[in-house]
Amino acid sequence: MNNFFPRLIAAFLVGLGIALAGLAVSHGLERFRMSDRSVTVKGLAEMEVQSDFAVWTLSFRRAGSDFGGVQQALAADRDKVTAFLKTQGFTDAEVEARPLQVQDLFAREYAQGNQPLRFNGTGQVLVKTARVAEVEAAARAVDPLIQAGVQLGGEGSGQSGPRFQLRGFNDVKAPLLAEATRNAREQATKFAAEAGAQLGPLKNANQGVIRITGDDGNDFDNGSSRLKRLRVVSTFEYELK
Repeated sequence: MNNFFPRLIAAFLVGLGIALAGLAVSHGLERFRMSDRSVTVKGLAEMEVQSDFAVWTLSFRRAGSDFGGVQQALAADRDKVTAFLKTQGFTDAEVEARPLQVQDLFAREYAQGNQPLRFNGTGQVLVKTARVAEVEAAARAVDPLIQAGVQLGGEGSGQSGPRFQLRGFNDVKAPLLAEATRNAREQATKFAAEAGAQLGPLKNANQGVIRITGDDGNDFDNGSSRLKRLRVVSTFEYELK
C-alpha cells in the first residue's frame, strides 16, 4: 500500500509526458502539412534586342623571301585598310592599328628547310565602336581592299567579320526577369483557382540563367549576329491558402 501512491504518481507523470510528446508530434505534422501546401511554377520570358557595340578585326598577311619587303608590304596594307575605314566614316578614336609582326620561318624550332618563302607577316587593324549599323555596312563593302591586293584574314585571326556585343545587358535584364515573374504568377494563380485554393506569398525564387543567342541558328552567341535573343526560365514557389 505504501508503494501504491508513488507508483501511481510515477505512472501519471509518464503518461503526461507521453501525451505532451504526442501533442508536440501532432503539431509538427500539422506544420509540415501546412508547409506542404505550395505550388512550384516556372516563368518563361523571351526578348529580342539589337547589339549596342561592335569589334571588327581586319587581319591581313604577307609572305616573302625578304624581311624588309614583307614588312613594307604589310605597312602599305595597313595604310590601305586605315584609309578604307576613314572613307567609311570611322574616326581615329574608333580605329586601332596593331603592331606588325614578321616571323622568320627558318628560325623556328623544328623548322623545315623546304619552306618556299622564309618570312611570314601579319597585321591587324581594329574597329571598336557603338555604331554597329555602320560596322555591318562596312563589312559588306571590303571589295575595294581585296581588289587593291590586301589579303584579308591573316593566320590566327579567328572568325572573320565583326563581333557584335550587348554591353547594355543590365538595361534589358530587369524587364526580362519581370516578364518571367509575371508569367509564373499567372500560372500559379490559375493553378490555385483550379485547386480551390488562394495563392499565398512567395516562398522561394530562382532567377535561372539568362541565355543569349543570335539569329543565326546557333545555340550560343558567337558574336556574329547583330540581333540577340534573350531567354530565361525562372522558378518560383508560392504558398497556397
